[in-house]
Amino acid sequence: MSSRPRLLVFIVAYYAEATLRRVLDRIPRGVFDEYETEVLVVDDASEDRTFEVGKAYRTEHVEVPLTVFRNRYNQGYGGNQKIGYAYALKHGFDFVALVHGDGQYAPEELPRLLAPLRDGEADAVFGSRFLTRRGALEGGMPLYKFVGNRILTTFQNAALGTRLSEFHSGFRLYSARALAIIPFQLNSADFHFDTEIIIQLLNARQRIVELPIPTYYGDEISRVNGMAYAWNVTVATLRNVAHRTGILWQRKFAPLGGENRHYSLKLGYPSSHQWALDAVPAGESVLDIGAGPFSLCGELAKKGCRVGFVDQFPPVEPVPGGEVYLQDLDEPPRFDVGPWKYLLLLDVIEHMKDPEEFLARLRAGFGHEPKVVVLTTPNVAFFVTRLMLLLGQFNYANAGILDRTHKRLFTFRGIRRLLRDEGFRVKEVRGVPAPFPKAIGDGWLARLLLGVNLALIRVSRSLFSYQVFLVAESTPSVDFLLDDLGKASGEREGTGRQGSGL
Repeated sequence: MSSRPRLLVFIVAYYAEATLRRVLDRIPRGVFDEYETEVLVVDDASEDRTFEVGKAYRTEHVEVPLTVFRNRYNQGYGGNQKIGYAYALKHGFDFVALVHGDGQYAPEELPRLLAPLRDGEADAVFGSRFLTRRGALEGGMPLYKFVGNRILTTFQNAALGTRLSEFHSGFRLYSARALAIIPFQLNSADFHFDTEIIIQLLNARQRIVELPIPTYYGDEISRVNGMAYAWNVTVATLRNVAHRTGILWQRKFAPLGGENRHYSLKLGYPSSHQWALDAVPAGESVLDIGAGPFSLCGELAKKGCRVGFVDQFPPVEPVPGGEVYLQDLDEPPRFDVGPWKYLLLLDVIEHMKDPEEFLARLRAGFGHEPKVVVLTTPNVAFFVTRLMLLLGQFNYANAGILDRTHKRLFTFRGIRRLLRDEGFRVKEVRGVPAPFPKAIGDGWLARLLLGVNLALIRVSRSLFSYQVFLVAESTPSVDFLLDDLGKASGEREGTGRQGSGL
């Protein structure tokens, strides 16, 4: 068995009878020595002789491991790519290099572009026409395409928190491992497939490396509707912003079995985690209940707080002080709330089968001294959810307001009523904006969107708040008061009897 990495050179071809042979000739023969290489040509139902040219080349060049397919029905630019990547995964290739059959991208650059994949320095490599000064224009790129590329790339970098030199090159190489963890099969069959696969790679935290390539525009026919393409790219990018914030989850943008970014800490900007951290005075005792994999314990310890951790799964980082309690919160509490002044319930209550029973059990462990509960929960009355309902949609997701693990949904009124009925006095209520910095990076655009969201919350807290933030204070339960009253009365009666006997 060969120890060389397996490489699939995948050529997408559409009406390429005049150019396909030259593209095949230009593949450096050195890649066949360094890699166990197969060339795959997929003709996307062209009505010219593209398929016949490919088959003739295979007959004439038996030294080239060449497979030629023809789609019976046109699949589109994105649909054709899905076929090639599925072929690579099915046949156990390590790397896939996408080459266009019209010759716009130079196959001679393959050895240089493959190097970061071979050396384990990248999960995807993109050939960029904008890493060299004026390279794109000098290579014949039409001015309108140049300007459009710059506008779209600038917007996408701002919206996605990236610094790519361009999003729209078609010269791309992927590791099969990266392709295996993203749902590229769900992408568009149109030209903005390329944008969607970049978004998927970013969301899966895959490493993208750009390398400069020469730009060449010949007499090939462009089949891209520029305005439709720009619109589709913009919509896909904005949908991912909504997906990352949890406003509107998109299955295609969620990595397959990858890390759920929904549960990372949101600090340094107006958010549920930052406000919870600010609500706890320095030096207090704090129990983070339902802390999750990324708890606030470390940040609270920096404020000199004594901290405790409660969750059904162990923490990913050591808890300062080591007070860790592992349990399912749908079961009766096995931890003592008595020693703790502040109790955090951050994005927890909505996951419970019976939050009323949970709060009642929790309160039963309180004494005379009031406890402070800091609680956050998604606001199901958020305007996006309302709009979805208006349009007849109620789509559960892996994150966000309609997270499929949520068992209960709350509005501002609903969560306040729950706390009041279970014996808590609500001291503070705030509307939390969507976590734009988590979605697009903590830059000027995220701060602008946060400001807009906060302004809208002041107009209508119920309509524009992504989450509900509450601070509540406990009151003693009736059972506790009755028991305490009995003890106090017994002590007084005993004192009276002793006095009368003297």
